[in-house]
Amino acid sequence: MSSLKKIQAPIQEEMKAFEPKFRDYMASKVALLDRITYYIVKRKGKQLRPMLVFLSAKLQGDIGDSSYRGAALVELMHTATLVHDDVVDDSNMRRGFFSLNALWKNKIAVLVGDYLLSRVLLLSVQNKEHQLLELISTAVQEMSEGELLQIEKARRLDIDEKVYFDIITKKTASLIAACCAVGTASVNSDKEEIEKMRLFGEYLGIAFQIKDDLFDFQQSAKTGKPTGIDIQEQKMTLPLIYALRTAEPADKKFMIRVVKRYNHDRKKVEQVMAMVRNSGGIEYATEQMENYYQKALQILDQYPDSPAKNSLLELAEYVIQRSK
Repeated sequence: MSSLKKIQAPIQEEMKAFEPKFRDYMASKVALLDRITYYIVKRKGKQLRPMLVFLSAKLQGDIGDSSYRGAALVELMHTATLVHDDVVDDSNMRRGFFSLNALWKNKIAVLVGDYLLSRVLLLSVQNKEHQLLELISTAVQEMSEGELLQIEKARRLDIDEKVYFDIITKKTASLIAACCAVGTASVNSDKEEIEKMRLFGEYLGIAFQIKDDLFDFQQSAKTGKPTGIDIQEQKMTLPLIYALRTAEPADKKFMIRVVKRYNHDRKKVEQVMAMVRNSGGIEYATEQMENYYQKALQILDQYPDSPAKNSLLELAEYVIQRSK
């Protein structure tokens, strides 16, 4: 499996140039706001989103100013949703760092999220990037719908496989799809090309989420997080949905009761996890992940060989092989 550094090779210069540009796009005349946005930039994660924007753009042609703005729009929008998520979830940590609401309280965190959203709107309107704004706004609408659909369904735990895929397509895959569509649209205005790469991102995003589901059933030494967290949080993941669908009525009743009422009873949670493993749920979810990975590869097969294409192929492999 390739490292992220190797995957970044064809866009190394662009990624380096992007950081100061991104900081400029967030700049304000308010010292407190600048301090907070500096903190946001400093604790950036793997930067998969700008990578996808730049690689998708490079697959089509030469990266220009529009591509940089597209990457910034995606990152600004994503950061705004994370800031708001941390407030909603009352979460104090994000990727091992304190969240904004933990350091500066909820009111400031919400206002910073609003500021970042306003930067998305202004940056796109001032530069007449209406198509990029439409692609990103559609993704945010879908992310919100997916989140609300999950909340609505989680109350009754009536999430079947169709609903599950609907939720993860909206909640997780839509933003990854938007990155690939935005990168393409920043270089090529052909609607078919944009849609093709949007689909590539969607398939990749679905595979990414199923991989996340599988982490919950792996040993914590591998992933660095304790197992069974999704069950404790009453999240219906694909291995669990499969286990419930194939279980005997009494076993199904037991699993649902644990998820609903005893999700913090470690012993009972481990029993459910063992039942999921024994049901073949892990194998089933792995197979589904592989299917979506292959669908993503089939789209890339339609493009001539290039360093950008190779990196996208390696990035797709990274998504399903990663260990955390």
